[in-house]
Amino acid sequence: MTNESVSRWLVLLVRVPAQPSRHRVAVWRELRRIGAVSLGQGGWAVPDVPAFADGVARAVELAERGGGEVVVLSAAGRDARDAARMQELFTADRIAEWTEFLADCGKFDAEIDKELHIQKLTLAELEEEEQSLERLRRWYRDIRARDVFGAAPAAEAEQQLKHCTERLERYTEQVFAALHQL
Repeated sequence: MTNESVSRWLVLLVRVPAQPSRHRVAVWRELRRIGAVSLGQGGWAVPDVPAFADGVARAVELAERGGGEVVVLSAAGRDARDAARMQELFTADRIAEWTEFLADCGKFDAEIDKELHIQKLTLAELEEEEQSLERLRRWYRDIRARDVFGAAPAAEAEQQLKHCTERLERYTEQVFAALHQL
């Protein structure tokens, strides 16, 4: 999706009773999960594109279940500067997510290095590393789906995920080689 293709935003005005707090937290988590930008005091925004429709509907449902409401407004910036600012806010959140993702790729890489260093070449460890890589894959897909403006770190994240996949393939070969020596 190109930057020019998103000119409208959904602005969500969320009101959920303070107690029990689980309802407010559930709405907050859903909005964070879909990548909504917090505008403060119950205000949130997402680009008005189909990728966010299900998450917005789910946030509305969660708020209503908790005795609250969400007013969803369609909006556009008054001028190009306002539209650019919304895009900057949204992209800053994606950059933060990609940065955290990249850090976890580094941790995955370091974990493989550690296991190789101590020669922990077991099926149990291999399964744990496979689960870690699958978590990284899911996380990558989730961020990629909401990164409608293509934040700069996305390309590096794709390369790092590929690197992690290749590292696990090599580790897998080493585990099986070690097991077959027994």
